[in-house]
Amino acid sequence: MHDSIAPPRPRILALANQKGGVGKTTTTINLSAALVELGMKVLVVDIDPQGNSSTGFGIQQEDRKKTSYDLIVDSAPIQDVVVATKVPGLMIVPANADLSSTDLDIFTNERRSFLLHDALRAPEIDEYDFDYILIDCPPALSLLTVNALVACHAVLVPLQCEFFALEGLSQLMLTIRDVRRSANPNLRIEGIVLTMHDRRNRLTVQVEADARATMGELVLKTTIPRNVRISEAPSHALSILSYDTASKGSEAYRALAREIFDRHKTTEKSEA
Repeated sequence: MHDSIAPPRPRILALANQKGGVGKTTTTINLSAALVELGMKVLVVDIDPQGNSSTGFGIQQEDRKKTSYDLIVDSAPIQDVVVATKVPGLMIVPANADLSSTDLDIFTNERRSFLLHDALRAPEIDEYDFDYILIDCPPALSLLTVNALVACHAVLVPLQCEFFALEGLSQLMLTIRDVRRSANPNLRIEGIVLTMHDRRNRLTVQVEADARATMGELVLKTTIPRNVRISEAPSHALSILSYDTASKGSEAYRALAREIFDRHKTTEKSEA
């Protein structure tokens, strides 16, 4: 299965939104686990100084001897920073608070926007045979986020179904446009995934309608429900797929993984 359906190279996705609390880390954890269920080999790169993706995969602070800070700032080789998770086929480059000073530490580097790009294209990466690399960005349009946008093929934007949700998108879209012009002309938007979705809530229905009217097909068909089991899973250092495999949250993330994977197959056929 793995050889027959896997993309021909690691597909690098950045999960970005400068607003916090929109489900970015939750989506990183659960989408990566769902892609593994599809037979993919996945690397998560946590570049959020809060390190919540790392914690969500059960990586203790004492096991984060080398982190994405070392990868980006000190050009540490990938084999020195990658850590196995409890999920076979899923590895992570963890993060910790050291990342908080990254912007200052790399500001004078002429290639400051390309450091993560270069790290993820080092020849050693090929030895791991990853199908997907997911970058969990900090909730800010910082140099770290710019590094992710330069490094990735596409951006996945989690959008919480709340008032003012769309207003926050405009600044991210401007940043994406700037990165296209200056550093990554092929950068595309993978899609916008609506999170904390509750069909019984009139505001959710309105936000979804506005998002689809404004952003069109960029808004993915799959929505992630507001679900208590999704909220509980990280405290057990488990993805929702491991914590409650039959829950609505698990079903949603499986559907999201399949929708994204199918989009890639379509894109690759059109590019061939």
